[in-house]
Amino acid sequence: MRLALRMFPAALVAAGLSGSASAETLTAAQGQPLQALLDRARDGDVVELAPGEYNGSIRIERRLVLTGRPGAVLDGGGAGNVITVSAADATIRGVTIRGSGRDLQAMNSGIFLQKTAERATVENNRLVGNLFGVYVHGAAGSRVAHNLIEGLRGGRVSEAGNGVSLWNAPDVTIADNTFRYGRDGIFTISSRKDRFVGNRFEQVRFAVHYMYTNDSEVSRNVSVGNHVGYAIMYSNRLVIRGNISDRDRDHGFLFNYANYAEIDGNRVTGGRLDSVDAGGEESPDDERTMVPEPGREQHSGSGPEKCVFIYNANHNRFRNNWFERCAVGVHFTAGSEGNEITGNAFVGNRNQVKYVGTRDLDWSKAGRGNYWSDNPAFDLNGDGIADTAYRPNDLVDRVLWTAPAAKVLINSPAVQVLRWAQAQFPALYPGGVIDSHPLIAPPPRPSGAEGGR
Repeated sequence: MRLALRMFPAALVAAGLSGSASAETLTAAQGQPLQALLDRARDGDVVELAPGEYNGSIRIERRLVLTGRPGAVLDGGGAGNVITVSAADATIRGVTIRGSGRDLQAMNSGIFLQKTAERATVENNRLVGNLFGVYVHGAAGSRVAHNLIEGLRGGRVSEAGNGVSLWNAPDVTIADNTFRYGRDGIFTISSRKDRFVGNRFEQVRFAVHYMYTNDSEVSRNVSVGNHVGYAIMYSNRLVIRGNISDRDRDHGFLFNYANYAEIDGNRVTGGRLDSVDAGGEESPDDERTMVPEPGREQHSGSGPEKCVFIYNANHNRFRNNWFERCAVGVHFTAGSEGNEITGNAFVGNRNQVKYVGTRDLDWSKAGRGNYWSDNPAFDLNGDGIADTAYRPNDLVDRVLWTAPAAKVLINSPAVQVLRWAQAQFPALYPGGVIDSHPLIAPPPRPSGAEGGR
């Protein structure tokens, strides 16, 4: 019995050594049929691509590592997926992957992770000119990190895919990637418990697009010069923290039926955008045409039309965010209920708040509201809270929103008398947003983090 106990640990060590010894590194040379080498590999092997170009449309059906030396290129030849992964725990690293097919219905991708490809790792690759960069089709626990993903250019948005698409893929992490061109940077639908962290997005429609994805995180991402920064739709219990929307054209953040979210420490900044890296041009039709080829002048508007658009979104908490130089700071509409909006800074927006409704909404809590750059109030007792409440909109604003032609009367004596009368008799104010405890000084401006490679 004692001899058997002494031999048992030795047997375990021997088994471990034999398992390690059985793993091989198989090196592919340019021109060698790659699929045959992959089929010959066993679980745990490393398949290494020497510099050169290889034919794509390959399948990874074993738990292995596919890695490339600098200059290794996989080209799909414009048909199907360049790489299809069905094995769990596979890794793809250090390869340039290009030339997928263009069939949207077939979801042609640079890398397609099937449902069985659980815990796949896709890292430090260049995915260029594919319909979809990476499609995570149900592969739970996968990780896509430190990649450069550039989609299609020069066509219509409706004919392009996304940088990374997720469908029914829980516990997925998309981190520290750079996305350019194509439709959306990251698009997720019918998923949960995912993390999108530290990515950078340029020249896409939506940087991050959420649909029916719950209990997830969007943090420390940077969106620069896109049509919309972060479109959050039909999703619950999200954490959205420390993101930047820098001169996105239409909206920094869009919330449509998004509920119970924590939106904390984000920054939306407008201003003139002369170029974004390689450049591009404003499309005359957002939904139909993508950004043209590099080298043309970039759209140079005044920043987002709306820093934040809140439409039928309920029970969310907006705290410590910074909304600056937009046409509208917050557009709040469609019966959104139970939202807490405190500790935010509204700086230099043409209209700080657009709200058309008869209810009074107080955007303060526990004696603390928000900072408004156009609030002329005083703080005589020095407690950091203005001595009078702030009301961003009045009856004139409501008339202008419902009848834009009335703008020609904005400087007329009648309008000035109306505004004076409202100030003297607050009962004349319509229902709307009021901040009963506005801040005298702004909170710290979120600096965010540079995302991507």
